[in-house]
Amino acid sequence: MKIQGNKFLVTGGASGMGRHFTLSLARDGADVAFCDLGDEGIQAVVAEGAKLPGKVVGFSCDVSKEDQVEKLIADAAAALGGLNGIINNAGIIRDGLLIKKDRETGAISKLSMKKWQQVIDVNLTGVFLGTREFAAWYAEYGSGGGVVVSISSISRHGNMGQSNYSAAKAGIVAMTKLWGGELARYGIRTGAIAPGFTRTPILEGMPPEMLAKVVQPVPLKRIGEPEEMYMTVKFIIENDYFTGRTIDVDGGLVL
Repeated sequence: MKIQGNKFLVTGGASGMGRHFTLSLARDGADVAFCDLGDEGIQAVVAEGAKLPGKVVGFSCDVSKEDQVEKLIADAAAALGGLNGIINNAGIIRDGLLIKKDRETGAISKLSMKKWQQVIDVNLTGVFLGTREFAAWYAEYGSGGGVVVSISSISRHGNMGQSNYSAAKAGIVAMTKLWGGELARYGIRTGAIAPGFTRTPILEGMPPEMLAKVVQPVPLKRIGEPEEMYMTVKFIIENDYFTGRTIDVDGGLVL
């Protein structure tokens, strides 16, 4: 599948890697719809996208809400005149150890159900809903080949302090594999990328000494760039013999 001339939806497309995916797809000639929360961020990306070859339109959507995702797919397809793919990028972090014992009092604190559920709802259920609604739309109206690209993480292997995030990102890998089999009959391929530490506003805001600790165990001794993640998304989109697999893009880091 060529990017130029096709139509894609990016979730979480107003910040971080999602913003880069949205604008890069439009730069490469695709028409792109994206969603996020917060009108200011959405309007900023739409304004920047106006300078690019592809059309860029933005929507407000909470990807954990079924009715909102149903509406998002319908609105995106109407705005672009169809859809060829979705990039499931939206995600949040609510870190915390499963349990923690206070050194002074001995009191035990626990990872809250609120933190657990928030991350599962957005990072896992959001991918499920986005893929389900895109696949349902494409099976009825689509043609020429469809593709689902989901953003997992190196944390899927299990990263301390990230029970919720690791579980969600591991789930994405499993769903990507099984959907590769289920959706092939409709002409839809699936793929996921698992980034390591990547340059985003969160990492850029770290103190230099903390960032150095993050980079130290990475064999390539640096963090990844959003463009390097986009290159992998682009590979999955453009390689018509790729489906059901996850690609690690982590500089060789092993957690």
